[in-house]
Amino acid sequence: MTVKSIAEAKAQAKALRITLAAEGTVVGHAKALELIAHRNGARDWNTLSAQLAKLAPPIFYLHQRVRGHYLGQAFKGEITAITSSESGHALSVRFDAPVDTVTFEGFSNMRRVARGVVDDRGHSAEKTSNGMPHLIISPL
Repeated sequence: MTVKSIAEAKAQAKALRITLAAEGTVVGHAKALELIAHRNGARDWNTLSAQLAKLAPPIFYLHQRVRGHYLGQAFKGEITAITSSESGHALSVRFDAPVDTVTFEGFSNMRRVARGVVDDRGHSAEKTSNGMPHLIISPL
């Protein structure tokens, strides 16, 4: 097997589709994935994908200790729930200490748990008004 990750295999499939299209052969994405799987010694795409998934350690996992920022406030905590997919990691983080989610001095809103969807870098797509992700996490 020459590819090292699912993302790399998908990138190769995309490049293959572009190359074949330039030569006049139109190939769908699924067929390109199958061709990449065969090129890497796998029976089909599902087999290659499963093999590659086993190679990659999970980025985030249940009960993992993490640190980061929630609505601009620093925290340390633990992942208490997680569901991962290709679109991201839906997770809940329980903070070690309550985090005040309001920056106004005359008011506060203390939170013990945050829920969000983060990408592989640990950044949520949702952003505050100043452009910062709502949730940023990284392993401790």
